[in-house]
Amino acid sequence: MTTPMTTLSGVLEKLRIRKQDHEFIMTDAGFTSPAGKMYKEDELTIIKTYRFEGDSDPSDSSILYLFEANDGLIGYSIDAYGAYSNHEDAGYDEFIRKINVSERDEQEIFK
Repeated sequence: MTTPMTTLSGVLEKLRIRKQDHEFIMTDAGFTSPAGKMYKEDELTIIKTYRFEGDSDPSDSSILYLFEANDGLIGYSIDAYGAYSNHEDAGYDEFIRKINVSERDEQEIFK
């Protein structure tokens, strides 16, 4: 039986253990991996989305997108909800909306 990952730190730790803790950083040209490779939206698939809500402070609410790139690299991007977003312009949200979504079960991702 698996234990559900209910915290952001729990998901990040599981990714670290699996060596899938590659944070994609938004740039003007797309997402950049830690190795410096640039990915456009058609080169990524969202394979899991995690939403976390703070108990008492709306600014604690965040979302983690888990991606698989067309070259097999699995990584993530984290953002806060709404007005608390980490990204000042709408480019991040527009980019995310253009990425294909193919949600997978955690058991499939973390086997």
